[in-house]
Amino acid sequence: MSTIREILFVGVCAVSHLMTQAALGQALAPIDIIAKDFGVTNPGEMSWFIAGYSLTVGTFIMISGRLGDIFGHKRVFAFGYAWLGIWSCFAGFSVYPNKQIFFDFSRAMQGIGPALLMPNALALFGRAYPPGIKKNIVFSIFGALAPAGFVIGAASGSLFAQKLWWPWAFWSYGITALALGAFSLLVIPRELSERPVVKPKFDWTGSLLVVAGLVLLNVAFNNAPLYGWGKPHVYFLVIMGVMCLAAFVWVEYRAENPLLPLSTMNSTVGYVLALVGVGWGSFGIWVFYTVQFLEHVRGASPLSVSAQYAPAVIAGLIAAGMTGFMLTHTPVSFVMMISMVAFCVGIIISCFQPMQQINWAQTFVSIVIMPFGMDMSFPAATVILSNHMPQEHQGLAASLVNTVVNYSISIALGIAGTVEVYAPNDGTVYHRNRNAFYSAIGLSGLGVILGLMFFIKTYMKEGWKIMEH
Repeated sequence: MSTIREILFVGVCAVSHLMTQAALGQALAPIDIIAKDFGVTNPGEMSWFIAGYSLTVGTFIMISGRLGDIFGHKRVFAFGYAWLGIWSCFAGFSVYPNKQIFFDFSRAMQGIGPALLMPNALALFGRAYPPGIKKNIVFSIFGALAPAGFVIGAASGSLFAQKLWWPWAFWSYGITALALGAFSLLVIPRELSERPVVKPKFDWTGSLLVVAGLVLLNVAFNNAPLYGWGKPHVYFLVIMGVMCLAAFVWVEYRAENPLLPLSTMNSTVGYVLALVGVGWGSFGIWVFYTVQFLEHVRGASPLSVSAQYAPAVIAGLIAAGMTGFMLTHTPVSFVMMISMVAFCVGIIISCFQPMQQINWAQTFVSIVIMPFGMDMSFPAATVILSNHMPQEHQGLAASLVNTVVNYSISIALGIAGTVEVYAPNDGTVYHRNRNAFYSAIGLSGLGVILGLMFFIKTYMKEGWKIMEH
């Protein structure tokens, strides 16, 4: 590739992460305005505006990475942009029938777009670059755009919601996604779209079981705040989901072309995925309940909240640069451990802020720290799994990290919602909000413990081993 072609290639692939987080922010910041149009007042129902999107992003990523391995990552990537654009427009059109279920369904379908985009973008990077400093840099760029995406999405959604009409946020976003899809067909090299000579079969049985299991578990956890765990249909969904996932593992051990080759799973992969899960799950709680705190307790407008999150863009870029350096000068396990500490410290600072306080005292500090957790854990985990997997499974490596990131956000929101509603409180929004933050502290604290164990384990086994560069 020429330099210009390479810049455009990295740009159109990395922007998929920005678009993924922008879709999260565009509904979260103006969530009260959107809910008012649908006549929704229950916080449990409002959380589905976010959880429904994260549910499908996390559930379908594993399948989409495999589809990329079979049909070509470039084709699936471009189709992902097109799908994202179409269903974003439908989410905007849901205002006409004025049905919340239509909006929730459109948001869930919208989430399949990023599920197709992100693992195939990372797989394209994995195929284009061998292990080394250049690969670390492009993965860090990919991770760095997450905070910027959330802020841009929140700002545009808030601007349209407050000054014009919130559906225009989804329509403009959809048009942008469709344009990026067409652009990706032009700039991604044809060599990266080649399909394998021997086309592997698609594991339909495993795919159906894993999708069913993940969806059932997610719906149960996010319905628990609405109905309570004592309702039979809630815990019945959990039982069914666990049975489907157990059957999925049984099938994968016997499949000729498994969706998830369990032979590639070892303790290192398990540690990395567990760290990503608890870290990003706590992040999902932090971002949702920080917005709720600023809007409902401090009375900030959606645009004001978006502005308060703006420092995350600069912090994300600094964190990405720092991560790119650390990945080639410190063990990857050390980077993962530091990312877990960043998650935990940022959440603790945010949890214990008083009802009325200047923004710079704690809110600003928390918003600056959290991108270090995001932009250190994501590239580090992706590099570990990408280097761990063979060339034909680069889509799977990227899928595993993205699946855990997005699915853990959705599950964690269900857990936090249950804690918020049922933990002892004085009935005020402030106290219920803090209860939810306690669950985030628990998850991030577990991440710090696991991260320390992972670092000690790898240090005792390999010493202060750094990647070649």
